[in-house]
Amino acid sequence: MSRKLKVAIVGSGNIGTDLMIKVMRNAKHLEMGAMVGIDPASDGLARAARLGVATTHEGVEGLTRLPEFADIDFVFDATSAGAHVKNDAFLRGIKPGIRLIDLTPAAIGPYCVPVVNLEQNLSQLNVNMVTCGGQATIPMVAAVSRVAKVHYAEIIASIASKSAGPGTRANIDEFTETTSKAIEVIGGAAKGKAIIIMNPAEPPLMMRDTVFVLSEAADQAQIAASVEEMAAAVQAYVPGYRLKQQVQFDVIPESAPLNIPGHGRFSGLKTSIFLEVEGAAHYLPAYAG
Repeated sequence: MSRKLKVAIVGSGNIGTDLMIKVMRNAKHLEMGAMVGIDPASDGLARAARLGVATTHEGVEGLTRLPEFADIDFVFDATSAGAHVKNDAFLRGIKPGIRLIDLTPAAIGPYCVPVVNLEQNLSQLNVNMVTCGGQATIPMVAAVSRVAKVHYAEIIASIASKSAGPGTRANIDEFTETTSKAIEVIGGAAKGKAIIIMNPAEPPLMMRDTVFVLSEAADQAQIAASVEEMAAAVQAYVPGYRLKQQVQFDVIPESAPLNIPGHGRFSGLKTSIFLEVEGAAHYLPAYAG
């Protein structure tokens, strides 16, 4: 690649600001072009300005008025599901070929979990990164589904309440809906369910994720190896991602099948996976994941 690609980040809250610092410190192929918000007093915009990044507090309309907009290749949208739909339509009306990476649960583009399906989405103009909990847990569901047919998968994402800003809280319903669907589409489960817990404990607890997968009977050693391989692949780009303990298994006999409401009764193998995600603490604290 002869030049770094320029990015704009829309949403100057916790997630957008953390991403800006990641781009500036770690990105090999990207560089900051603009930081966009709607609150002129936001810390994210102030920090961006101090770092020499072009800023606007007039949303995506303000972005298009910046001279830097002409050189923007990618837009990361860290606003809300509802705002993203409008942002995509507005920006695409002015620059049809612009590429948006959706960090909200809007999901107007295909789901992308890089370790599972990045290659299939490289040409897309809008990709949806599901949710933070989805990025942590869907690879584990996919790891099981490449060994055995998955009837049902349930994930529980537990985050510190202190790490959830207004945007995250506004997206709670969309979080569960989008993550549940992506568990099926990307994870390979016939039925998916997502639950989020915002834990108010002090001091704040590290992000934890639990994954329960009900599959056909399969070789437990093969599934454990697949899960460990997938965890290592995620850890290659998220160093703080780790299995908290060995994968656990419960055999569900035909004589005592589990009932999944609205889906049916199933025997086979229950796989339980326990994860912890420690963030790099660029802007968000490490416990935020």
